Amino acid sequence: MPLDRKDVVMAMVLLHGLGAVGGVWRGVASAPDLPGHGRAAWEPSYSYEGHARAVLEDLPDGPVDVVGHSMGGVVALVLAALAPGRVRSVVGLGIKVRWSPEELAHVAALAQKPPRTFATRDEAAERFLKVAGLTGLVAADDPVVDAGTASRGDGSWTLAQDPRTFGVGAFDMPQLLGAAACRVVLARGEHDRLVSHEELAALVDVPVTLRGLGHNAHVEDLDAVLALLG
Repeated sequence: MPLDRKDVVMAMVLLHGLGAVGGVWRGVASAPDLPGHGRAAWEPSYSYEGHARAVLEDLPDGPVDVVGHSMGGVVALVLAALAPGRVRSVVGLGIKVRWSPEELAHVAALAQKPPRTFATRDEAAERFLKVAGLTGLVAADDPVVDAGTASRGDGSWTLAQDPRTFGVGAFDMPQLLGAAACRVVLARGEHDRLVSHEELAALVDVPVTLRGLGHNAHVEDLDAVLALLG
């Protein structure tokens, strides 16, 4: 039986991944845009801790469960360390836990590039969906795309994401897990090419692989992801 979202919505926070927006968590109000994404303000620089502190400012009172996708999962773990008495559990979905030097250099280079402009909304929408990994999962006229793109006022379009958000850098996953004084579940979609079951099994005793789903498992089947809250 699918989890009744009404039973948990007031006690959870959902965090999107790099390049996405809070709206990917379909219809759930407790899903903010992280700094430099969507409708959130751009900052001089970005870090996992900076994202976590921004979430902490509006964290609901009382124990909450935090579900984070990809980069958002890292932010969720940092948040758990910053607010040990307020975060009851963390579900980290699709976190890429192994990065090669070449991959880190690539995202660092992306962070140095100026925002791209596009002649039409359709072109900007296509780029947003690709960056967020939502191609084929979300239609170009979806409200999620409206939040991820922006008109420049001169007829051209751009992404709402600040390119410098790519510069959050590497992280120490074992250290993050050790600092999180709460229940932690690491999960992935069966077809997620960014992280393997074996990589998660090296970090936690009981990793979860969601059958039939990909990297954006929460977009494909939100109820399956929310059920990980237990």
